[in-house]
Order: sequence, then C-alpha cells, then structure tokens
Amino acid sequence: MTQPDIHLYTAATMNGYKPVIFLEEAGVPYDLTFIDFSKQEQKTPDFLKLNPNGKIPTIYDRAEDRAIFESGAILWHLANKYGKFLSNDPVTRSETLQWLFFQVGHVGPMMGQAMYFQRIAAPNGHEEPFSIKRYVDESRRLMEVLNTQLQGRDFIAGEYSIADMMIYPWARAYPWARVEVDDLPHLKAWFDRIDARPAVQKALTIPKAQPQFWDENADADAFLKENAARFAGDVKNA
Repeated sequence: MTQPDIHLYTAATMNGYKPVIFLEEAGVPYDLTFIDFSKQEQKTPDFLKLNPNGKIPTIYDRAEDRAIFESGAILWHLANKYGKFLSNDPVTRSETLQWLFFQVGHVGPMMGQAMYFQRIAAPNGHEEPFSIKRYVDESRRLMEVLNTQLQGRDFIAGEYSIADMMIYPWARAYPWARVEVDDLPHLKAWFDRIDARPAVQKALTIPKAQPQFWDENADADAFLKENAARFAGDVKNA
C-alpha cells in the first residue's frame, strides 16, 4: 500500500492544529505521529533531525524527501503543493502572506505569553500582574485589528485561505488567554463562520480535543492543573 506524501508530527496545541485544519479541509491523506511533550519526544535526536528547533508541528514530505518545520512555512508549502487555499492573484496572494506573518509575529507570541503568565506561571507561584496586563492588553489590540480587517468581508484575505487557518486556532482561544472580544462583532462573526466548518471541527479533535481552549463553559480546572504541572519545570528554570 502506497504511503501518503505527508507525514505530520504534531500535538494538541494552537500551532499543532494548523496543519491538521489544512489537511482536513483539503481532503489530503496523511500519516500522523503524536508528539508527547511529557516525554520530551520533541527533543529526541530523531526528531531534531526533522526540526532542529525541537518544536511542533513538523511535516515530512515523502514525495520531496524533506522535512518542513514552522507552521507558517508548512501551510505555505501545502497550499502551493496542492493548489488550495492560496489565491493565484498576486495581490491577494501577497495579502494572504502578510496576514500569515501577522499571526506568526504577533497573534501567536502575544496570546501565547498571555496564556503562559496566567495559566502556567501564576499556578506555579509566579503571579506577575504587570506581565499579564501587558500581554492581555496587546492580545486585545490584535483582536481589534482583526475585527477591523473583517469588516465587510467573510475571511481575512477576502476568501477562505491559509491566513484564516493560521490565525483561527490562536484567536479562537481567547477564553484561555482571558481576552475580551464580546464587543468585536466582525471578529465574532468570523469565529462563527469557521466554527461551522465540519473539517475544522474535526481537525480540532486531532490528535486530541482540548475544549478548554475554545469553550468558555468548559470545565478547565483539571486541565489547568495538568497543564501547569506539565510546564512547571519551565517556570522554575526561568
């Protein structure tokens, strides 16, 4: 039996869901290896040969006999390889790339820090109000930028694209980052549109569903303790 071209190494994180969303939306067959952070599988010699930064997601493209790491590069590669979710129009293509980098440089890092200081550092005895406020406030500003961009359009770059797939898992996790979005109607309507996509909802269960990230009503207490304990070493070493 022929193996699929794409072998995906990922975990149930905002970054980890991005290529799963693309692959499920595009209907592309793929193999999947779940990377267990608790076992430090992302730091093993074999994995570091694929991704020298020791992070997920990473893909191995068998047809090209090479690995690609960094979620933005992965989605760009997949979109070009399969001719999906990336416009051929040069202006729209450029706009899509700009918003892809907007996620990589701003939304992910800022919301990630908002989550870290509230959900990992604080439960491990490092309550830092200044840091929390700084990253929550900046995350909120970025949500306002997205709200403005989405006024009068259904998707980030006009048509559904890898820009939406990149931004959605982070922005949609606003409950976990404790960022207020109730007064951002265009952003909330965008969430609703993507929430309604069956392939996206399937992707958010692969390799494991984490409803605590997305659902304000989910019971987060047990997961909060588990998550904080998993990264306790990072806090102690800081």
